Amino acid sequence: MVKVQFSTDELVAGRYRLLEGVHHEEGREGWHGQDVESERPVALTRSRLPAHLREEAELRTAVRITRESEALGLVCPGRVPVVFDVVEDKDFLWTVTARPEGVPLSALLGHGPVDYARAARIGLGVLDVLGAAHQEGITHGDLSPGQVWVDEQGGVTVAGFGLMGASASPRLTAPSYASPEQARGEGGGPATDLWALGAIMYEMVEGRPAIRDRGGLEATFRAVERLPIRAPLSAGPLSPAIQGLLRRDPVERVPESVVREALTRILKAELDDDSMPTETLPIFRDLDAPPTRRVWGKVPLSRPVLLGGALAVTVVCFAGLTAAGGLSERGTSASGPAPSPRVSATPSPTPSASPSSTVPQQAPSTSPSPSPSSSTSPSPSHTLTEDPPTAFFRYTAPQGFSVELPKGWKPVRTENSADGSYRVTLGASGDPRTLVVTYSTQLTSDPVAVWREVDTSLRGDSIAYERLGDIRAVTYQGYKGADMEWLSTNGQVRERTFGRGYLIGDHEGFSLRWTTPAADWDTAANRAALATFLRTFKGGSQ
Repeated sequence: MVKVQFSTDELVAGRYRLLEGVHHEEGREGWHGQDVESERPVALTRSRLPAHLREEAELRTAVRITRESEALGLVCPGRVPVVFDVVEDKDFLWTVTARPEGVPLSALLGHGPVDYARAARIGLGVLDVLGAAHQEGITHGDLSPGQVWVDEQGGVTVAGFGLMGASASPRLTAPSYASPEQARGEGGGPATDLWALGAIMYEMVEGRPAIRDRGGLEATFRAVERLPIRAPLSAGPLSPAIQGLLRRDPVERVPESVVREALTRILKAELDDDSMPTETLPIFRDLDAPPTRRVWGKVPLSRPVLLGGALAVTVVCFAGLTAAGGLSERGTSASGPAPSPRVSATPSPTPSASPSSTVPQQAPSTSPSPSPSSSTSPSPSHTLTEDPPTAFFRYTAPQGFSVELPKGWKPVRTENSADGSYRVTLGASGDPRTLVVTYSTQLTSDPVAVWREVDTSLRGDSIAYERLGDIRAVTYQGYKGADMEWLSTNGQVRERTFGRGYLIGDHEGFSLRWTTPAADWDTAANRAALATFLRTFKGGSQ
């Protein structure tokens, strides 16, 4: 490897002439060039060097980059450009390769979004290369649109192997495509490449990055690690795969084989000129792992799998219903809450049962500091048989549960799991409040412990999460249960949630989550609504 000083008027390493810039990303530039000695066309990529590469032997870096490209050239010929030379330039590295056919994907995206079928085709091409690399024990670790080349026939070439790999150093190029674990400095692996693929496909269909560059490495890494990602609006049947790849926990990202199956299915449907019916859309569930403990409504995932099923998405973490890293209750976010309109709750008469007997006593919403006095345990509730109060009606769900709801309310989102678990979000257009009913089949025997697991998940995933008071053991309808309350931020709105979970068997149970704008939490209408929900809810198997 040769050290060089470089200016645009000089040859790189005294040999390679820069002809045309073809892409630019944070920490990386790509050029068409020419080898003046052989007169052959080349591609040159100038990448900022991570610290671990600056500290290791120069020859070792060059050998690794060259060796990885050679290994991949054998298993997927023509899909990884041949590396001719590796040149060090102070804190940067020039990689000189054969010039790929076509243009970088970053240049293609400069013309706007592409339709989901083309995005699936390009994504499948990238996935084929990544899959071959992972089979060889090679991680890219630096994938971005600037490293993906697309030719006129739709063929895909992937460059950039060997620069980062599975190192523990945060990537210093295109940080907005870094995975959360890379942003935390935890290194990378195959799941890191899958996150980057999801981010690339997201940008292809939406015309904007999943996480925008914040103008600096640290600011962008913080955004990658903490900010929610809105669900793609233009992805069509590709949306489940994208959302599954953009799971913040690398263990929960869908595996390569399952994403490949989903993308292949989309392309086959496109070739058949038939729209993909809902029943063939992929869902996420676990096939391989043994049964595990589940939080209220959480699908038991240790290695999620995408397969044909009934719904577009049932990806993990039903427990973190307002978590930044989970599905939005309103269905507008791939990994966190999305803004909801702020309107006043519609007043409704207080039900005949006193709210104070069923609704937790609240501290004023202007004092968010958690303390035992801010939220005390509701009294154990019992089911009454009286008629619904005025402005409420009895709703019986297809799943079998029933509850009295404000008039005009209905299911706004339903998610099912293959083991019979489900989650139903109830609400009304223009009303920022929601009631979420979750049924789970693999709960532990301690409801307080279940909520502790939820608490841990929310702390890691929610925006400005704050638990109010303690997790409280309760008896509900004669069953063992527990309550928890918390604050979190959804878009620009501070929200407050009361959750009650209870067991109806050894491993099965229900949870109710009532979420409203925090500023409106203590209104008479909201307290009456919660009292009604708790008083009238009947689980389907009770």
